[in-house]
Amino acid sequence: MERVLAVIAALPPVVVLILVFVLPALESSTLLGLVVPGETAVLVGGVVAHGGGLPLWAVIAMAAAGACLGDQIGYLLGRRYGPAVLGRVPAVARRHLDLNRARRLLARRGAAAVLIGRWVAVLRTVVPIIAGASGMRRAAFGWANVAGGLVWATGVALLGYLGAASLHYLERELGIGTHALLAVLVVVALVSLWRRRVRQRR
Repeated sequence: MERVLAVIAALPPVVVLILVFVLPALESSTLLGLVVPGETAVLVGGVVAHGGGLPLWAVIAMAAAGACLGDQIGYLLGRRYGPAVLGRVPAVARRHLDLNRARRLLARRGAAAVLIGRWVAVLRTVVPIIAGASGMRRAAFGWANVAGGLVWATGVALLGYLGAASLHYLERELGIGTHALLAVLVVVALVSLWRRRVRQRR
């Protein structure tokens, strides 16, 4: 694990910052979030910040800017073209869409749904578009978008930052080997995949 973190930290800082901005920006504006969640780049940015390659505030600022810009574009697309935007999603990605869940969330929570949806990968991708298509007021969406983007960017970047610190501490101080850490990660991933398939069958 230490070697993996070393490789990530060796990336040029400007490349990491570009990814931290671009991937969240593309999530809802291009529906890329159905394939590659933007939080991946932000987590990596937090790891690099822990290694001293970037200031943490820069990672948070770029992630928040990308997230807010992408959601604003998604909202405007939904407002202009309506649900037809989602109809153009490739069939492979469409299987991951839960439009009914997103619509129910918006109907019940309004602007708060933008804040809530920010923390769920699929909802984060489609909620801005549905918000625009449903006629949510620009001001209501705008403040929720900015607030949600800032909190999300800060939380995910800190998770990467503190996660890197924790792994370093465990490996150095407690003697937990790389293979044990990887085994735990694999088990967590398998359990998450199994739970997701169970929910899809219901």
